[in-house]
Amino acid sequence: MKVLLLTPQLPYPPHQGTSLRNFHIIRGLAQACEVSLLSFLEPGQSVAAEQIGPLAELCRTIETVPVPPRTTGRRLQQLLATRRPDMAHRLFSPAFNVRLLQLLQAENYDIVQIEGIELARYLPVIRHGSSRSKIVFDDHNAETELQRRNFLTDLRQPRRWVAAAYSAEQVRRLRKFERWVCQQADWVTAVSQPDKVHLEKLTNGRTPITVIPNSLDVPQFQLEAADALPSDIVFSGKMDYRPNVDAVLWFVDEVWPRVRRERPSTTFTIVGQKPHARLERLKNEPGIMLTGWVARVAPYLAGAKVFVLPFRVGSGTRLKLIEAMAAGKALVSTAVGAEGFPVENDREIKLVDEAEGFATAVLHLLNHPEERQRLGQAAQQFARQYDWRVVVPQFLEIYEALGT
Repeated sequence: MKVLLLTPQLPYPPHQGTSLRNFHIIRGLAQACEVSLLSFLEPGQSVAAEQIGPLAELCRTIETVPVPPRTTGRRLQQLLATRRPDMAHRLFSPAFNVRLLQLLQAENYDIVQIEGIELARYLPVIRHGSSRSKIVFDDHNAETELQRRNFLTDLRQPRRWVAAAYSAEQVRRLRKFERWVCQQADWVTAVSQPDKVHLEKLTNGRTPITVIPNSLDVPQFQLEAADALPSDIVFSGKMDYRPNVDAVLWFVDEVWPRVRRERPSTTFTIVGQKPHARLERLKNEPGIMLTGWVARVAPYLAGAKVFVLPFRVGSGTRLKLIEAMAAGKALVSTAVGAEGFPVENDREIKLVDEAEGFATAVLHLLNHPEERQRLGQAAQQFARQYDWRVVVPQFLEIYEALGT
């Protein structure tokens, strides 16, 4: 079976949610399929053999196109001159268009899989270039619902009303665009049951939708103590991503002062690349460290006493939750942070939505190592069902159902 994957960035090294999901999909599909990859190449990424060796071993061919530049002026012009959502413009490139057509004309692909809504505008190109190929749309987030939540969160803060207005307009545009994409694909995959429900409301059942969760290499996160980088509290994620920024700022403003009053020496490490300008003020906060880009997240997870997911907005699922669980950590999360996972409060995680209770849960775990161990062991057991060896074969079932 021949499969062509379209990805928004080269999925190696896999350092954040999108690239992690895509790398493990390729890893799993390569066991049974001939996988080709067409990807955008972000600044700083390389296709040199020494940089992407594991990815090159899995793929028959790897083709890349540079990410198209977009100035603020260009974004504004697109917002005013078209009715498409911002995400539909972000990675639309004539060069990618041409290369995709060339690949489709040179090879008979059974499946073309689109990884994320930013690449969805290429769906008509696939239909034109290879009418026999079946199209699977892997929707990494229910984007309309994500923007709706962004709008409601920003609406509560007058200083964020400009962002709220932007989100309100994006909700309107995304609803139409996401519905079109899902209805035009032959099959849609969602990362969680809540996302599936949101997408089914958009599509009215016209396209089958299957939940295939994010996955990871579980043993990779089970490190020896000597390899750990110690910190009391840890958060990880791409730190220019709006839900991550909101989560960290809410934690620092509402939860962190309560924790520090009880335990003045407590440390909080924020692990992730590209810290947003809104996080600049945290660099002067006692006990807080912003790491920026790191080669591996696993040592920071291994060294954490408590891992936090203080999310107020988001959709899809947060792969960081499973990473921390695979590392055997005690977790404290809001309901949004754990959305999409069948977890229960006090069984393998602590679930708290308001600031005072969140701080109480964090302090309790910091002060009771035996409780951290109990939750960590339950979490590690829970994480095993999300290993890529278990999850990715579900794509093969879809391919078979499509008659390839």
